This record gives sequence, C-alpha cells and structure tokens, in this order.
Amino acid sequence: MSETTASAAWYVVHTYSGYENKVKANLEKTVENRGLQDLILEVTIPMEEQIEIKNGKRKTVQRKLYPGYVMVKMIMTDESWYVVRNTRGVTGFVGPGSKPIPLSNEEVRSMQVEMVPVKLDVEVGQNVRVLSGPLESFIGTVTDVDAERQKVRVSVSMFGRETPVELDFTQVVTL
Repeated sequence: MSETTASAAWYVVHTYSGYENKVKANLEKTVENRGLQDLILEVTIPMEEQIEIKNGKRKTVQRKLYPGYVMVKMIMTDESWYVVRNTRGVTGFVGPGSKPIPLSNEEVRSMQVEMVPVKLDVEVGQNVRVLSGPLESFIGTVTDVDAERQKVRVSVSMFGRETPVELDFTQVVTL
C-alpha cells in the first residue's frame, strides 16, 4: 500500500440540499484541473435502490441515503481542505469547528460509503452465531461463502426445520 492511500480517509462534507450532484461534479473538475488526484481520491454520494410503485407500475429508483451530504476520500492537507471547503455549494466539513473528523472503517461500512472488505475466517460446515438482524443469537451451519459479495449462506434451525438465510460477513461470528 502506498503512503498516499494509507493516510487517505473518508470525510463528510455538508452541502446545500439538492446541490450534492453539482458539488460532486465541481469538485471532480477542480481536482482534474489542478492535478490533485493524489490528494482527493474519490467523491461519492451514497445511494440506495428503492422500488417505487406508481399507477400500478413497479419502478426502481436511486435515492440519496444522506441528502445534503457528499463523502470525500482525501488526504487532509491545507490545500485539499481549502479546495473542498471553497467548492460552490459546500457549506463545510462535518466535525467540530473547522477540524474535519474522518469516518472510521465501521462508519464507512455502515453508511454504505464504500465496501470495506471484511475478513471472515469461515468454511462450509462450520457453525456460526448470528450477531444482528431478526435472527440475532441464532446458531447455524455455513452452507456457502461468497467472499466477493461479502455474504455467507447459513442454515438455521427454525420451528424444527432447517431454513437457509443469507447474511453479511459482519452479521456472523464463528464459534
């Protein structure tokens, strides 16, 4: 891992509501024009797919998870701070005063900013305990591991019968 990516972190930038896409575009253009790709690595607006039913028709739409906020992966320097802070539509960084606080890996994962890979040392046939969700504290047997999607399929005994469930790596712990 190079030194630049090691010290890069995700920061939350507050924008005028409805300006998220403009802020993202303006910031990316500024980064390109000034050659700051080594300081400001990525700008993203966390989205989720929702199914909307209008007039009896199902339609999949993208919704902003955090309206009024843009996530920026950057190395915090005076220059990168200045560029982001002075982008049109930006009202400031999230954090006390003028000191931006980077997101922790756990926050990045839970806020769906970036898929931070989770290392789960589990094999088919092993027993696991479910840590969260509707099946919390249930114990099941791993039937499939999908490392790429960070999912594990677990067979859980419910009401006297085996039921397969798909869980995130973060939702289980090996026994």
